[in-house]
Amino acid sequence: PNRGVAGDSGGVMDRVVSQLLSEMDGVDEDPKKPVFILGATNRPDLIDKQLLRPGRFDKMLYVGPCVSVDDKELVVKALTKKFKLKKEVSTRKIAELIKPDVTGADLYSICSNAWLSAVRRQIVNFECGKAKKEEMCAEKILVGTEDFKKSMEKFVSSLNQVDMDYFRTLQANYS
Repeated sequence: PNRGVAGDSGGVMDRVVSQLLSEMDGVDEDPKKPVFILGATNRPDLIDKQLLRPGRFDKMLYVGPCVSVDDKELVVKALTKKFKLKKEVSTRKIAELIKPDVTGADLYSICSNAWLSAVRRQIVNFECGKAKKEEMCAEKILVGTEDFKKSMEKFVSSLNQVDMDYFRTLQANYS
């Protein structure tokens, strides 16, 4: 955060930011060992301006919510890479079913809840005698479109219109 603005416990954050600035200034002393420092925040408006000087965090990249189907599909593909998907599952179709303006965390929630839905279905099948004991392990769980649909029925977005307006303003100011 900006130094001198917040009244934290005895100026702890001010000292942390000052130390970070000092350490960053000494990073480029050995040209044989290049160092890259990456930072992430959801509040770039609160960053101390000295951190944004050239030679420190001098490049900013805006990564906002997933708004397009293509964006959502790429994230869903990455999140389901370790899943066993049924043959009928199309990550494109799943992405098309997901409402606009979702975060990566929202997509993670949808995908993980779809996997849990598949697990629950497998447990029910086992209890009814439709599945064997050998099929009761994570590697045997097949996630289907119906699991994603169930997950989306229960899904509550982490973003509202006020959040989206804030992110659009950030994008306009910082990208």
